[in-house]
Amino acid sequence: MKKTIIISLAALLTGSAAFAQAPEEKPAHFKLYGFIRNYIVADSRAVNAGTEDLYFYMPKGRDMKDGFDANAGFNWRFVSLTTRLGLDVSGYKWGTMGVSGKVEADFYCVSGTTPILRLRQAFMKLNWDNCPVSLTIGQAWHPMAADMPHMTNLETGAPFNPFNRSPQLTADVNLGSGFSFTASLLYLNHYLPTGPAGKSKDYYKYGLPEFYLGFNYKSAKFLGRIGLDMVNIRPYRTITDWRVQDGGGKTIEVKSLLTTFSPYVFFQYTNGLFQLRAKSILAQAGEHLNLLSGYGVHSFNDDGTIEYTPMQDWSSFVSFSYGKKFQVMAMLGYMQQLGTTKELADNHLWMNNSADERIQRAFRATPTVAWNLGKFTVSLEYNLTAARFGCDGPRDSRGMLDVPAPGLTGAPEWILNHRFICMTKFNF
Repeated sequence: MKKTIIISLAALLTGSAAFAQAPEEKPAHFKLYGFIRNYIVADSRAVNAGTEDLYFYMPKGRDMKDGFDANAGFNWRFVSLTTRLGLDVSGYKWGTMGVSGKVEADFYCVSGTTPILRLRQAFMKLNWDNCPVSLTIGQAWHPMAADMPHMTNLETGAPFNPFNRSPQLTADVNLGSGFSFTASLLYLNHYLPTGPAGKSKDYYKYGLPEFYLGFNYKSAKFLGRIGLDMVNIRPYRTITDWRVQDGGGKTIEVKSLLTTFSPYVFFQYTNGLFQLRAKSILAQAGEHLNLLSGYGVHSFNDDGTIEYTPMQDWSSFVSFSYGKKFQVMAMLGYMQQLGTTKELADNHLWMNNSADERIQRAFRATPTVAWNLGKFTVSLEYNLTAARFGCDGPRDSRGMLDVPAPGLTGAPEWILNHRFICMTKFNF
């Protein structure tokens, strides 16, 4: 009996020790990557652009002085500031949980002409054995911006394609048979909404999180996505604007919100060396996605609240790529403002000021050829962008400028820019 008790206690102690042991840990693997990239860019007229004029939005409108257009004329630049460094982390495991991650930076002109190193992406991915859910935590591409058109220019299709990287918590759920579900909570950071005080985080910081919901399908040749982005902001000049005096002299907190919904669809087909992509988005107040959009005031209410109305924009592209060593690519893009969802009060409207606010629609075509010699690439690209500028004068009740107001002579017109790009890149 005594021997049996001793054996049982030993087994219990052995089991307890095994239970107390930490889960098995596997070390991570690190891979440094990046590239050295140079751009030589020439434009036929002045343009609205960022990052030493590499990130191209739209051509500037006419600026007539003594019969000449001051914005017409050849200009060029030669820069290497988009050179990139990155670190991929993979293989780490703690019990049944796997963790991978990425840290990525490049050189960028925040202000002035001296490039500094800035953070592009910094996220981790978590997954578990036999679990259909994976999590992405950190700054990564917005789910609506991750699938880009085929080209080599820096803006990768913006403003015809959403462009946004944001801190986020994204859950991807594998539903089986090629289907999956994506849900994201995002925080606007680098790409901000506009408003009464210009572009600011404060509209969003004191509002509600941005949410994205989407369904995906993937097979050997097809990839499809359909999703909806929802944003809530409080567009005030200062935080004190939230508080007003009611009729009895009492201070009340105003909780006016602008809530927007932006659905989109994406399609990709791959067959051998050929790939076709297409995307279309119906955006409401899509400035945070680098779209030429905005919003305005529908009504000033007696209780101090404000009802806002978003500008709706339709932006789409289709692109293809064929080849490996010698590669041919092209993109066609089109965007059009559709007006605000409700009538404006006193013409109160705030637009994305990354380009001329009179642009009502635009078209872009970018044929590209590239030679990929191992890790070295050289490409030549032609970018034709045509923007239709609305007439001068006040906007109509839905924020549009295409119809001249009575007594005004400034008619809508198309402005074209011809951009020529030569890019060299060495990947490592």
